[in-house]
Formats: sequence, structure tokens, C-alpha cells
Amino acid sequence: MYKTAPHLFKYPKYWASCFDPAPFLPMSRDEMDQLGWDSCDVILVTGDAYVDHPSFGMAVMGRLLEAQGYRVGIISQPDWTSTEPFKALGKPNLYFGVTAGNMDSLINRYTADLKVRNDDAYTPNNEGGKRPERAVLVYSQKCKEAFSDVPVVLGGIEASLRRIAQYDYWSNKVRHSVLFDANADILLYGNAERALVEVTHKLANNVPIESIRNVRGTTILLKETPRDWTEIDSSRIDWPHNIGEITEFNEPNPYEAKQAITDAGEKANCASSQVEEEVQTLRVIPMPLQRKQEIDHSKTYIRLPSFEKVRNDPALYAHASRVLHIEANPHNAHVLVQKHANMDVWVNPPPIPLTTEEMDGVFDLPYARVPHPSYGKAKIPAYDMIKTSINIMRGCFGGCTFCSITEHEGRIIQSRSHESVLREVEDMRDKVPNFSGAISDLGGPTANMYHLQCKDDDIQSNCRRLSCVYPSICKNLKTDHSMTTELYRKVRKVEGIHTVAIASGLRYDLAVEDPEYVEELVTHHVGGYLKIAPEHTENRPLQMMMKPGMGTYDRFKTMFDKFSKKAGKKQYLIPYFIAAHPGCEDEDMVNLALWLKRQNMKVDQVQTFYPSPMSLATAMYYSGKNPLKRVTYKSNPVNIVKKIEQRQLQKMLLRYHDKQGWGKIRETLTNLGLKHLIGDGEHQLVPAEEKPEERKKYRAPNKAKHLNKPGKPVRKQFKKKPKSVKKM
Repeated sequence: MYKTAPHLFKYPKYWASCFDPAPFLPMSRDEMDQLGWDSCDVILVTGDAYVDHPSFGMAVMGRLLEAQGYRVGIISQPDWTSTEPFKALGKPNLYFGVTAGNMDSLINRYTADLKVRNDDAYTPNNEGGKRPERAVLVYSQKCKEAFSDVPVVLGGIEASLRRIAQYDYWSNKVRHSVLFDANADILLYGNAERALVEVTHKLANNVPIESIRNVRGTTILLKETPRDWTEIDSSRIDWPHNIGEITEFNEPNPYEAKQAITDAGEKANCASSQVEEEVQTLRVIPMPLQRKQEIDHSKTYIRLPSFEKVRNDPALYAHASRVLHIEANPHNAHVLVQKHANMDVWVNPPPIPLTTEEMDGVFDLPYARVPHPSYGKAKIPAYDMIKTSINIMRGCFGGCTFCSITEHEGRIIQSRSHESVLREVEDMRDKVPNFSGAISDLGGPTANMYHLQCKDDDIQSNCRRLSCVYPSICKNLKTDHSMTTELYRKVRKVEGIHTVAIASGLRYDLAVEDPEYVEELVTHHVGGYLKIAPEHTENRPLQMMMKPGMGTYDRFKTMFDKFSKKAGKKQYLIPYFIAAHPGCEDEDMVNLALWLKRQNMKVDQVQTFYPSPMSLATAMYYSGKNPLKRVTYKSNPVNIVKKIEQRQLQKMLLRYHDKQGWGKIRETLTNLGLKHLIGDGEHQLVPAEEKPEERKKYRAPNKAKHLNKPGKPVRKQFKKKPKSVKKM
């Protein structure tokens, strides 16, 4: 059933709406005094510098709460070695909202090779070390130390992607749900506008935070299962073969359990009498039988394997990851429950996506569009990068396994109207200092998914596909880019705008379905180079990534070259590739390197797979299983590259032209039985003779000493010449 939600901006406003919107949300008591505030209703603690711009999460949440009538303060990048910075704005009337910032604090701190970064783009003057590792844990603890009776609400991408037990690349182990480890009361996941507004209004109406249990997009901790619910037991993958025989309710069900619930209030009032326990049947249905029985899905949850099980059993971890991703559609998702010791982590279904009108409302809030004045002339690189860009949509239905956008923002695209985007263009033109008339980007997670959605609400409400475009584009998906093409034309006509670039990722398998869009893009919005991400050339890793084959890339390149020539421009595609992705063999990287050489491409901007929390590829990395299919203990293993040296080797193959890697590449080609690719010929990969500057022995980069070493690869690399390697 297609679900709707209360309008985001039609809740009764809180009494403090009598105050005018703040020029900037206050970061000090002096600013609060200037606004006439005696206290803050909500204080947001963030690991980022405070930039009052809709690309910064804390600005969006703060301005949204301000529009609901609340007084919101910001504590930005506090010194976490003391509680004093957390008392700077006094005690909040309702709660502390805690986030690590726009980036996960560990991804912000470490490279994919676990080298410590010395910079931080979200900090004034690009200074590193201004936020703690695992910031939401540290900040929530300090908030409780400062004011123990004030609720703490977790949010942002770091908390969102850790809402259940997740593999942690930096410690090389499975960790608890962050809510279980944090000193916090509730977790909001995804783009949490709906949950934030609903939870805040409930707290303002004196609803105890422990009573807030069923808000979509939230995660809570429970000691016991609520009454009258049905459990679908998905805590195992080895159900008995004859389980299908248990289908009738009049037969004994060995999976049925009894739950005793004591009425604590009656016990308190009748201490001298014997308390009778009300015994309630908890209906438990094994996962294989869920489709054979009548179920009230509005009061049904799925029990995942417990934290203790997924920590010790990688196959169960992969299974839990698969279930989580299947239960991602807000119109049909169930509650997910995962036992952590004696507590249940209770994950409510995802929030209903915002309508276009609501998206417009969020982006039309009175952002100053510049950093807080307290930073003076300090440069904040993340702001400089986005200050002339405009976000036109959110979400992604691509489902790429290495990316966590879907887990955070969802698969359903949420788009703004043309009018809202044009208002922001004019606002940016008028507010951004020294604006030159050039817009650096009109996009989002993907530039050309704007207003693309399912053709039918009923079909969408029942869909459980992991991707709308893989292995092929769904026949029910709209691929008409006319809304995007029309928007580009309107923005170019705004007075004072002379250049509009498209720098967001481009889904070229969708673009080829609309040649008019490609022509518009190539003719007016490419400044010589267009970045796209085929990620690989070989089918084996592409299947693990859920990315299209190179045939689609070739179709797009043909269009790109045709329309560039028609426009009288010399323009080039810049492809992005990933090394060391789960399922990728050394031979696949050799083939990719050969393809690059045939194309006369020498790419420098390459990446090594980074196992971010909760992504499907991370589940592959940890488990060696493929959660894109039903997981069993007998499932074929996925090749995993875990050793730093092997990960570096695959990156070297991508950069076959860099002489610093030639020695290691020659050694690898020899071990693979591919010595015929060593030499100075046109169809060979690296020169045969070692130059003096290459003779320095290769060393893997040093990792932070306190981090555990990643484990061994699942299986050994090929020693013989593989048949699949293409000969030139």
C-alpha cells in the first residue's frame, strides 16, 4: 500500500515562533542575548564548522526546527576533552542533537589504506584533528556528562549507517549498533526531517522520550517485545528442509513462544497480594513460511541474527545485510529487530520521502549561505567547493553496492521544483560574496535522476528490487529527462548567470535513453571534461558492483563524441575506476589496465575500495559471501583483497603508466604467467628493463599503529595464466 505522511510544515508551531529567524543560529551566549533568548530549546552538536548553507546537515536541521518555532543553538567542533564546551549555550529545554557532521568521522580521518589524513575540508583552514574518532559516541557521552537529565538524539550519516551491528573496517571487527554503545536515547537515520520534526514536537508536548517508539526513521532500544506483534524469524539461514510442512495453525508450531508481561503498576498498588501475570502469545513465523500465512504487516517485525551471531558468523552477517537492503522501501518495509545482549535494537521502517512541495520548503529556508562570522577570513574547503553549487534532488535508485547513499537517503528520488531551484540561483547570486556568475553544479547524488521515478505508485509500493537500473533498466521506471533539460535551459536564462556546469555523478546508462538530454548536456554544460564512473571494465567485478557493462559506456561515448563535434567542441570523458573491489581478481585489473592503454588513457584520479559501514560491498568484504543472492553456508565465495600490499598492487595496475609501480607490476605479471605483457611494445603493459629510479624496494604505506591489521584474503591469487586475460 502506497503510504503518505503529515505535511512537514503543517504542524502547530511551538510558542517560540514569536521570535524572528536568526541571521545565524547562535554559537555563543552573547548571540543568544542579542536575539533575546534566555535559553535554547534544542542544541545541535556537530563535528563540522557551522556553515549556514543547505548542503550542510546541521544548517538544514537547525533552520527546519527554527521554522517549526524552536530556538536552536549550534555547538560546532567542541573540545571533547572537557565538558565545558558542551555547557557553552546552557541547558537545552528539550534535547541535544548530536552528529559527526557531513562525513563519517573515521572516513574523514583515514584513507582507504588506513593512512591518517592531516587535513579536514569541513574545518576552518583545512585543519585536521578537530573532531574525535567515532564522534557521535564521544559527543553523546559529553552531553550526558554536562547535563545528565537531557535527552540525546543521534543523527547524521555516521549514526545512520551504524543503526544495526556493522562491520568496522578501522578495527576489523563487527561493532554494536551505535545506539547501543552511545549514551543516547534515540537515533534518527537517513535524511531525517520527518523524524526530527515529529520527535521534537512530541518532546515539546511532554511525551517522555522513552515512550517515543513508533516514529518512522528512528532506532530505539527495547527490553521486551511490544504486545500483539508478529515476528518473522530471519535469524538463521539453515532452516530444516521439511519446514514447509508446518503451514496450518491447528498443528503445533515449534517456533511459537510465550511471553510473560507483568503489570508493574498493579504490582505497586497491590504489594501484599499475589500478582497474576498476563500471558500473551508471541506469534513467531519462520522466514521461509512468511508468504504462506496471513500477516498484519503493520504490526510485524523481522528478527535479524543477533549481534553476537553476526560478530562470530560472517555468513549470518551477509544474510542480515541482505535483509536490511530488501527492507528498504518505505512503502512495504517491516520493523527490523536485532538482539544486543539483553536489549533489542528496534529499527522502525524508513521515513516517507518528502514531496516536491516539502523539499522546496526545506531549501527555501532563510539560509545565510556563508560560514558563521566567528570564523572570520578562514577558508573552509568544503564550503568553497559547494558555495556555488545547487542540490536539486536526493536519493539514488542505482543501488551500487560500494556506495552508502541508498542506505542513507533511500532509493526513491525526491526532487525540488523548477521554481525552488531558480529561487536558490537568485539567492546565491545575491548572497555569495564575489559571485562570478558561474554555477559549479546543478545536481545531487546523481545529476540526471531528477524527477525520475516509478510510473505507478502501486507498483512502487510493492517493489523490493535492490536497483531500478541493474541488471537492466526497469520497464516501470521513467527515463524521460525533459524535466532536467528544461531546468538547465531556465537556469541559463537567469540574469547574471553565464555558466552552468554539471559536476555531479552522471548515470550514463539512463542518459543514453534520452539523446536530447545528452545533446543539451554536451552542448552547454561540459567545460571540456565530463566525469563519469564506469568503475570497471570486467564483468566479474561489475556484477559485484551492480554496474552496467562497458557496452553502455561505449554507447554513451559515441553520443558524447557526436554531440561534442556538432557543437564544435573538443571534449573528453574522464572515467573513474575502483581497485580492490570485492570480486575483483588481479587478472581483472590487468584487463582493465590493458583497456586503459588501448584507449590511451592515463588516469590519476583512482580509488581503492573503501569498506564503508552497512554497504553491500562491505558485507562482501567482511563475509566473503554475495548478499545480492540468497546467502547459504555453501554459497560460492567472493574473492576479497584485504592485504594492504594487494590493494596497493591493484591500484598500481590502474596507474600502469606510473613508473614507481613498474617493478611490482612486472613481478605480478610474471606470477600470473603473463610475462608476454612485459616489454616496450605497443601492446605490452610495462617496460621490460628496470630503470635506476625503480630499484628502491616497494613498501606498503604505514598504517596507524593502533589499528588492527585487516585479515587475510579469502582465497589465493592465481598462479597460472588465467584463460580470461585478453591478448593484444
